Amino acid sequence: MTAATELNPGVSDSINPTDAAVYTRQLTKIYSDFWGRPKVRALDSLDLTIQRGEVFGLLGPNGSGKSTTIKLLLGLIFPTSGEAYILGKKCGATDINSRIGFLPEESYLYRFLNGEETLYFYGRLFKIPHRDLKKRVPLLLDTVGLDAKARKRKLREYSKGMARRIGLAQALINDPELILLDEPTTGLDPIGTREMKDLILSLKQQGKTVILCSHLLADVQDVCDRITILFRGKRQTLGHVKDLLQVKDITQIEAQGLTPVQIQELRDYIRRMGAQVQITHPTTTLEDLFIKIVRDQTGGVGSYTSSDA
Repeated sequence: MTAATELNPGVSDSINPTDAAVYTRQLTKIYSDFWGRPKVRALDSLDLTIQRGEVFGLLGPNGSGKSTTIKLLLGLIFPTSGEAYILGKKCGATDINSRIGFLPEESYLYRFLNGEETLYFYGRLFKIPHRDLKKRVPLLLDTVGLDAKARKRKLREYSKGMARRIGLAQALINDPELILLDEPTTGLDPIGTREMKDLILSLKQQGKTVILCSHLLADVQDVCDRITILFRGKRQTLGHVKDLLQVKDITQIEAQGLTPVQIQELRDYIRRMGAQVQITHPTTTLEDLFIKIVRDQTGGVGSYTSSDA
């Protein structure tokens, strides 16, 4: 697969920005040095459309521009050029904050509050009525798998896996339309990882849009509808997961009920024999696709220069 591949992405380039959950065109961010001179092109002319109600994977090695993209969408930094919309509004518009949930890679929560107190605190920041919080807080704690004992413990006593769970609950306290999850399964055991993936799929079933940033490519493959891979600030590929993972130049034929002799004669007599045959394209894995793109761009794994973008 070559760079900038786009396989059946299912999104028209002419879509109205207000119809999409996220819409960027030629979005570029250049970080300058102390004297204002361009130093790092963290994001380079990103075109991206994320539909409402889909789970979208934003992938890339360290320094590829993922964090910069998230910060631009959240209005935490401003673009050098280009445009970006989120939920139909220009990025940075304060009136959409209440419609967004964000789980950063590291959740910086108040260590001396317990799980329940944390959710009540953030719920009040969103001006959610107390009667609603009394119903929502225990429901969210159950949803993310924090039991009665855990929710009464101070956050300073939480393991990393527990911290991810309460961080996710905090991101969902305002019942957001769009949820951005940065490495959501970090620190979770296999059971917790499966529960996280099930939760992401349940959010999709509720009609919510989920943007998932992760280095754990198998997790992304399990839950995402479409993905894009960034490298050195540029979009390298975009499309539906099942389409991107097909190996188009190989055709695979599966047949059942054939003897070894019939298998030998398959090429010439398969139709005449009336065997049940399924012709499909074999698939690669998302991890192999990811590594191939990086290798194609660098000539070898590990030869790229990363940054903190």
